[in-house]
Amino acid sequence: MLTKLGEKFTALFQKYMPNAFVFAMLLTLLTGLIALIWLDTTPLKIIKGWYNGFWSLLEFGMQIVLIIITGFTIALSPIVKSAIDKLTNYIKTPRQVYFWVVFFGVLLAMVSFGWLVITCVLARELALRIKGVNYPFLVACVYFSTGSWVTGLSSSIPLLLGTEKNYLIEAEILSEIIPTTVTLGSGLNIAMMVLYVIFSPLMILLLIPKTKHIKQLDDMLDDKTNKIELSIKDEASTMNLAVESISDRLNNGILLQICMVLMGLTYIIYHFFTNGFQLNFNIMIFIFLILGLALHKTPMRYVIAMKRSSNNISGILYQYPFYAGIMGIMLYTGLGEKFAELLASVATIDSYPFYAYLTGGVMNFAIPSAGGEFAVVGPSIINAVKDIGEGLPANEVMAIISRASLSIAYGESLSNVLQPFYLLLVFPIMGSGIKIQSRDVIGYLVIPFIVFFIIQSILVTWMPL
Repeated sequence: MLTKLGEKFTALFQKYMPNAFVFAMLLTLLTGLIALIWLDTTPLKIIKGWYNGFWSLLEFGMQIVLIIITGFTIALSPIVKSAIDKLTNYIKTPRQVYFWVVFFGVLLAMVSFGWLVITCVLARELALRIKGVNYPFLVACVYFSTGSWVTGLSSSIPLLLGTEKNYLIEAEILSEIIPTTVTLGSGLNIAMMVLYVIFSPLMILLLIPKTKHIKQLDDMLDDKTNKIELSIKDEASTMNLAVESISDRLNNGILLQICMVLMGLTYIIYHFFTNGFQLNFNIMIFIFLILGLALHKTPMRYVIAMKRSSNNISGILYQYPFYAGIMGIMLYTGLGEKFAELLASVATIDSYPFYAYLTGGVMNFAIPSAGGEFAVVGPSIINAVKDIGEGLPANEVMAIISRASLSIAYGESLSNVLQPFYLLLVFPIMGSGIKIQSRDVIGYLVIPFIVFFIIQSILVTWMPL
């Protein structure tokens, strides 16, 4: 029954869901229309907010591009390919592929959202080696597994709350930091981690499509030779001149690469020694970069790996500014704050976690960035729950704020499965050499979304912090 329902949702999304870029444009117009009707604003103010926001995710977009291509270069290294080859000795069937891809994907995402690229490479390589894997469904498995990042070491909202002199403290919305022991280390967050690690892979097994006409990666490849292309080492050797030269020695020597790796390793050790085990996009990119240099040994091999990794990132480059524009409309017209105030106004001491969770999920469609969304709705939600907790001891008020903030984060993360924005991180790797769109994937995620929405709503409302 569940599998048939999943197939029906997939068929509906294939029929009615447009390309991710078209989706972004429709969402832009819808957000602008809501702002025009609901707020005392003008079309020009909306357009100005859209333009001003257009450039606000440039740094984030570049970080995403770099984390994809630097992570992909690691996956293209001989040592990683060898590890994947060994893994296929134990993973033999499509069911095992789906289960272990989700399991490993959940664990990797808990370390860092950027480790999604490793899950993508693992899944693609397994699909090439094991017959009978429904590839669009496998892409959906990878995409769903990344939701666990919100419970892990790179969860942006808890990290923000635990940062000294953050903008909430400077605006006097918070009087002190909220330690990660109260957020990431809470009983609520641990329960969410268990939900992702144990329940997610088992749930996926119940949703495997039963259709006989599956789309295997082999059949979808435009160029059947894509999977047996020249190795990076062999391609590097073809770049040499016919006669011995200094330039070729530099291009293919290891000494220069070793110097760069040692410099990078020195800083990485310094970073963790001075900051503890603190991960962010910049340090993850740097680690991926240095590790890639070490694994590929020579500058020319690394250049070739980077070139191969960069082949399919155009979607990120031109679509991120449009989502940033939507965020600009929400921010500069006050629409985001207005929406948060509306939901907060009906919240009570018992229902505020659910409304915060709902706010995070709904707002994510317009602002698909946890940090960006929290900057828009976080202050209103926190002020509302502070009013709800007025008169309570300080530690209980902190607990209320922590639960509300975590609820926003969980809602934001879950609604990503129905929002094609972050599929832009998956398609450069898993969509390489094939024709696949968001509409081929999202339908498989409707049932997981519904199941997790119900369970997470119960947890955020009643699970002890």
